[in-house]
Amino acid sequence: MATETHESTEAAGHDGGSGGLPQFDPQWWPGTIAWTLIVFVVILVFMRFVAVPRIGGTIADRDDRISGDIARARQLKAEADAQAEAAAAERAKARAEAQKLAQDSRTQARAEVAERLAAEEAKLAESSGKAEAAIFAARDRAMANVGDIAAQTALVIVEKLTGRAASPAEAAAVQAGRG
Repeated sequence: MATETHESTEAAGHDGGSGGLPQFDPQWWPGTIAWTLIVFVVILVFMRFVAVPRIGGTIADRDDRISGDIARARQLKAEADAQAEAAAAERAKARAEAQKLAQDSRTQARAEVAERLAAEEAKLAESSGKAEAAIFAARDRAMANVGDIAAQTALVIVEKLTGRAASPAEAAAVQAGRG
């Protein structure tokens, strides 16, 4: 029985062709070419009417979405730029108002200081005038007494040097000589 199967396999192998690959056997080429063309046409029709339109639609949708996103981003940027300009204008206005307020405050403070300084200078001038008048009066009183003090000092010096007291006539002459 083993020999029969071996013989039938050999007979089938010899009857089936050259024993190589069927792709290289020219008798199979027309069927392979026909099926290749059929599969190619089916794939071509599928790609043309199903896959490519879907891919194209997806690409178009994506392009539309990207364009919309870019337009929205440009719009938001324009709004942000406008808000930034408005904020900068408000900041500049507030800075100008603050500087004006500070300048007004400085001017007012300077005026108040100048007013107080003038009042203090007036008080100081008045006090200085009174002090000078008092000094002049004290000097005049002192100068009036200087002659008497000088005459008395001269009499005391003469008495110490000579050992004798000055006579009333000499004392009167000394006091008369100062005037």
